[in-house]
Amino acid sequence: MNTTDLLDVTLVQTYLHWEDKKLNLKRMESHINSIKNSTDIIILPEMFSTAFTMNNSLFEEMEGETIKWMQKMAEQTNAAVCGSIIIKENDNFYNRFIFAEPEGKISFYDKHHTFRIANEQLNYAHGKSKKIIEFRGWKIMPMVCYDLRFPVWSRNKVVDNDLEYDLIIYVANWPERRNNAWKALLPARAVENQCYVAAVNRIGMDGNGMNYTGDSGIWGVLGDNLLPFAPEEEQVKSWVISLNWLKEFRKNFPVWMDADDFELK
Repeated sequence: MNTTDLLDVTLVQTYLHWEDKKLNLKRMESHINSIKNSTDIIILPEMFSTAFTMNNSLFEEMEGETIKWMQKMAEQTNAAVCGSIIIKENDNFYNRFIFAEPEGKISFYDKHHTFRIANEQLNYAHGKSKKIIEFRGWKIMPMVCYDLRFPVWSRNKVVDNDLEYDLIIYVANWPERRNNAWKALLPARAVENQCYVAAVNRIGMDGNGMNYTGDSGIWGVLGDNLLPFAPEEEQVKSWVISLNWLKEFRKNFPVWMDADDFELK
């Protein structure tokens, strides 16, 4: 695989129409079409086609309309397009993170920590395994919203004398009432895992009366927000991250070499 030092990452912080796929895909397409320069990855929020609903009757299958739309957008932009949607597979429903590449390849990760406070565990099966996606020489770990609260699940392991991944992507519907936790945990994940963190959260009111302020961004290994977003505003913004810089930082500050061994059960 060809390695790309620089990766241009575009975040789409947007309002979501409640349980309306047609309007949401139209809105997402408009945002994507507004991107002026070439980019490598376009990140949409959690459940971007429906908003965060427990109505799993809005499911699609892996050959469905939204994934085909993501593949079309990826081909048109020559960028990976990612976000989560409701998927039904083997009689189970999943909050599934989809990563669609320009050549048509699809990778996915099923949300592991279903949000008990909203009874997500009663409506969606939880994913059982992590996923590392290799794209343009980068190793990327996808995560969904509530996963952010569980640092062991995202812990960057040492594999063959190197760290397992370079970038975590979080897609979310994270309410305003808990945005202090969002703002605290994202830089923590970047620092403790010596990686970049890109996180996209929605804005606006949902069908349950929950408000969302966004607060999306990209965090570096020092915990700094490289790409802050204005709260409560629809914005599409990009930032270029460097793999060579990241590897050099890890070499000069090898905290990862002193990390504790552990196993997930």
